[in-house]
Amino acid sequence: MIHQAATGQTIPHLMNNPPQRMADDNPRVGVVSLGCPKATVDSERILTQLRAEGYGLSPDYQGADLVIVNTCGFIDAAVEESLAAIGEALDENGRVIVTGCLGARAEVIRDVHPSVLAVTGAHAYAEVMEAVHTHLPPPAHPFTSLLPAQGVKLTPGHYAYVKISEGCNHRCSFCIIPSMRGDLVSRPIGQVMAEAERLVEAGVRELLVISQDTSAYGLDLRYRPDFWQGRPLRTDIESLARSLGELQAWVRLHYVYPYPQVDRLIPLMADQLILPYLDMPLQHGSPAVLKAMHRPAATEKVLDRLADWRRICPELVLRSTFIVGFPGETEADFALLLDFLREAQLDRVGCFAYSPVNGAAANALSDPVPDALKQERLEQFMNVQAEISRAKLVARVGQRMIVLVDEVEEDRIIARSHADAPEIDGTVIIDGAWDLAPGDFIEVDITASAEHDIYAKPVVD
Repeated sequence: MIHQAATGQTIPHLMNNPPQRMADDNPRVGVVSLGCPKATVDSERILTQLRAEGYGLSPDYQGADLVIVNTCGFIDAAVEESLAAIGEALDENGRVIVTGCLGARAEVIRDVHPSVLAVTGAHAYAEVMEAVHTHLPPPAHPFTSLLPAQGVKLTPGHYAYVKISEGCNHRCSFCIIPSMRGDLVSRPIGQVMAEAERLVEAGVRELLVISQDTSAYGLDLRYRPDFWQGRPLRTDIESLARSLGELQAWVRLHYVYPYPQVDRLIPLMADQLILPYLDMPLQHGSPAVLKAMHRPAATEKVLDRLADWRRICPELVLRSTFIVGFPGETEADFALLLDFLREAQLDRVGCFAYSPVNGAAANALSDPVPDALKQERLEQFMNVQAEISRAKLVARVGQRMIVLVDEVEEDRIIARSHADAPEIDGTVIIDGAWDLAPGDFIEVDITASAEHDIYAKPVVD
């Protein structure tokens, strides 16, 4: 199995306990997975189906009879990375099937790499398997008992992503995701809960809920009821969060928009049913820029809502992402963004300089911001946020909290608190050798802070 990170670095054996080859004559498939956690879940589903049909998984190109490349196409840099990954797979193996977001633009792929065997779009599992069957027939007698109950996962064994829907009903002018993944399609809540239950039974200690728009979950289904454990549940984000909170695992919500229904989640966080953490892409603080982006433009309502949430749940941690240098962004707009940032006091923030995306409506907007000015604004933005984040970390010193162990090294432990999502946020570093394992929960005292991480020592009775 080949898992390629979004940085372009190839990282073998990222799966948790990857299944071994079942027989020497079984066909073997390698998978390169690019992009966001939603794409990771797509790759996991493909891998699970491959194993269910008896295919072996190869940790390298040379051992694979065929390679699947799951691409990203959100921004131009991701397109370039995906095309490079396809080219590498063709050079190293020669037999390549392409899927994922960039697959929705098959002509882009075939113009550069005409020798690929097949191209499918995002979450097109049946089409991927049909292409695999065409070019690499499955073994006659697959041993489905070798498939783990939780399916094949690319994440470590103690945390997993749970994708609750596909697609998005928004039409943000900078984004082409709906053209690649379609409108919102929610999974029935009973199906989501059954998957989450299997994951927890298999040892997962943190469930990371993902989608394109988590707070809109169930809208397309008109919130119709479904069943889990014999009882009816309304298909909406509050019912899902409350039900997930019954499981013995942390529950972390990603890609949540500040809709009114999110207000109902905050008491669940205050009651410790789910983690007091929201990943909420706000994108900007200027009403004029937000309007050009086709985003909700009432920034003062967002600030009021954040203040209300913090009154209900003081432990709430907020992560967001922003774009600077959007077409038409003036100095006054950028000043409003910085003012918003200072007032919002977000814990974790990512920021990107605007980059035109082929097919996005924003490409037709006038008054592009020069690249040099974009970078200047990006640096200024991150300097302001760095001070906010640094102060937030300093304030944690002296606190006692529960952390989840991620890695055990010879002379230290790498863990995360409720404030830290894997791979995108900071960590809790515990110096010394301790008898712990990934997936363990321990109580610690926070002793110091750094730029992105905090340091702690275990509470010893």
